[in-house]
Amino acid sequence: MSKVFVNIGLSLDGYMAPEGMTMEHWETPEYKNWGAKWGALMAWIFNQQYFRENLKLGPGGETGPVNDLLRSTTERIGANIMGKRMFEQGERAWPEEAPFHKPVYVLTHEKREPWVRPGGTTFHFINDGPERALELARESAGNRDIRIAGGADVIQQYLAMGVVDELEIALSPVLFGSGRRLFENLREPGPQFRIDRVLDGPAATHLRYVRQ
Repeated sequence: MSKVFVNIGLSLDGYMAPEGMTMEHWETPEYKNWGAKWGALMAWIFNQQYFRENLKLGPGGETGPVNDLLRSTTERIGANIMGKRMFEQGERAWPEEAPFHKPVYVLTHEKREPWVRPGGTTFHFINDGPERALELARESAGNRDIRIAGGADVIQQYLAMGVVDELEIALSPVLFGSGRRLFENLREPGPQFRIDRVLDGPAATHLRYVRQ
């Protein structure tokens, strides 16, 4: 059976996104310095060979264990789930050929027809809640896994539902001080995880936790 996993970058003080990273300030990355903070958080990925290939940024890039990890994580995905806020930011930032190449289910109250992009990505807009999005994602994924991409509130919903099998976290040595925390608003008792893997990289520590 396919697994449900979270795969995200995280600051050392527990934030997925810095303060100021909103649609209102999308064109002003200097607002509260969110652009530089986000760049530091994700610095580990930008020069990986597989990332460059996937976004068609040209040849080159780093190879090695981190690149292999990125490739294997991406290739295991059969469907993605994300929230409206993440989608709206990506709609402005992603290239025409969005980097998913698989179905993406967007949790939203907005009614909208599926948005088909070149390269195999289709965004489906789900108005019936996280359970329905997961049901549709499982149907699409087949034997592959389902990635909960974010943002933090969406991840919290699926953690509260008790359906997350794995957490994959790229922990970067940056401090935000404020922003959107990953682990907020969780009900007790929360799901229990154990450490499965730790991979040290030059710009992030890559952690995988699996549910006990």
